[in-house]
Amino acid sequence: MKTYNRLKGAPKPHVIENLRELLQSAADRFESNPVYTYKVGDKWVDMSYREYFERVCDVGTALEALGIVGERFAIIGDTHPYWMVGFEAVINSGGIIVPLDRDLQLEEAVGFMNIADCTNVIYTGKFNKKFTAMTDKLPKIKHFIAIDDEGEDSSLAPGKVISMSALVKMGAEERAKGNNNFLTRPIDMEKLAAILFTSGTTGTSKGVMLNQRNFTAATNCSDQSMSFDSRQVYLSVLPVHHTYELTCAQHGIINLGSHIYINDNLRHFMRNINEAKPDTLVLVPLFCETFYKKIWEGIRKRGLEKKVRTVMAVSDALLKVGIDLRETFFKEIKKEFGGRLRNIVVGGAPLDPKIIKDFYSMGIDVFEGYGITECSPLVAVNRAGAVNFESAGQPCEGVQVKIDPIEGDTEGEILVKGDNVMMGYYNNPEATAAVFTEDGFFRTGDIGHIDRDNYIYITGRKKNVIILSNGKNIYPEELESHFKLNYIKELVVIGRPNHKGEPVLTLIAYPDPDWEENKGMSSDEILTRLKEDVNAVNRDLPPYKHINSVELRDTEFEKNASKKIKRFLIR
Repeated sequence: MKTYNRLKGAPKPHVIENLRELLQSAADRFESNPVYTYKVGDKWVDMSYREYFERVCDVGTALEALGIVGERFAIIGDTHPYWMVGFEAVINSGGIIVPLDRDLQLEEAVGFMNIADCTNVIYTGKFNKKFTAMTDKLPKIKHFIAIDDEGEDSSLAPGKVISMSALVKMGAEERAKGNNNFLTRPIDMEKLAAILFTSGTTGTSKGVMLNQRNFTAATNCSDQSMSFDSRQVYLSVLPVHHTYELTCAQHGIINLGSHIYINDNLRHFMRNINEAKPDTLVLVPLFCETFYKKIWEGIRKRGLEKKVRTVMAVSDALLKVGIDLRETFFKEIKKEFGGRLRNIVVGGAPLDPKIIKDFYSMGIDVFEGYGITECSPLVAVNRAGAVNFESAGQPCEGVQVKIDPIEGDTEGEILVKGDNVMMGYYNNPEATAAVFTEDGFFRTGDIGHIDRDNYIYITGRKKNVIILSNGKNIYPEELESHFKLNYIKELVVIGRPNHKGEPVLTLIAYPDPDWEENKGMSSDEILTRLKEDVNAVNRDLPPYKHINSVELRDTEFEKNASKKIKRFLIR
């Protein structure tokens, strides 16, 4: 259970006061070191810590020059240094940032922008011409800020399109005149700073409200939980809009002074990992599972599975007496991933403990954690030197976790309290009140227990949310709402694990026995009809929301006293 701590002696991380101080102190401490290396065309380009901070100051100052300081900005697109520059400039000048999933349907993104009352939008090149062509649906938008304006057509939104490079120039000119307001403006730690929409359509999503206190606490939690420092090289893979990536793989890493390579495209991931040669990754389980499968496929093709398993057993035995030869034993295997990969921080969904154990035996330490957007998102994580393969880790520093017992059970709902916990849900006081206890603990909706060593074990979900292996959240009520079928009396959508333990979106239905058409049809005929209706709905949904399995049942679902289906009984 105990792992070898590779970075013994790593200095204590700097404790940040707010996100602006994070950027300024990182620039002072790491100056010309590269913070980002990213692709421009086919070439890798560096951005130093000092340059990054200066660009944030430039853009923040330009927002004041435009008279839009303190306004609400949507931000969407691929991971890019200037995505982060835009984020930091808005949030540190008193504005409200609304990060949106780049995979949203355009209409969904527009809907969220209008719900959040956004008056400006920042976007990467893949969204050029898309938002500006929808000005009639975005009547509140004053400025369309293109990070890469190549191909953007300003005539689509006359007088409203401005490039990020123009903002940088404008801000630099203002600062040259002595405008230092961006750095001297007081930061209100309790003021709303960001709205992050949970996965789902505009009708079912909730806007999680976070302030600088939340982001600051979560960043400090992340760094204090990991034995990393400026020696680390990361490859950024996950979507930057999510709090997991923002907190752990952006803010946390920048505070440590580490070097972030940005993966330019998932199709190029293996090429990027061999070019960047990272020692650390921050991932969701799907990537870990893909790595794992690739490793063992290669081993089996060479007929070496038995030999490798034997070496792993020897390596494990040596580790127990303090001898670590994993770099020597598994050097050839790790060459496929750049040759330097040593650490993977994983969260967003459960990961099979067997995968964690095998990676550990091969010299790759996997630190599984537990988080939720409402907690910015970090709640718990496994630490170097004390990894529990079965657990989601121990609570982070400054985070209180307790269990609200379920009557007649040894487990209960996981409750969280700390500076990382959200302000509430945007324009939804009823939902906010429902998730907080009288003594201020946040109800996560997750079921589990805590052992005497303070390790958290998550055994179920009280909430109905289905978490896919790629970290996407699926709300079954949203999918169920698409099916208003006369011949079906009841239906539910669940995430049924396949042979790999990955949830498969499955629709289970109970046909209406009193519906006249059903009386003349066999179960197979009804099932065929239902599958056709499901396929029709799937065509209008993004791929990750597709229902992939359909079943019929011959009895009603069991219900509680309020006649609500007991979802937790459905397997």
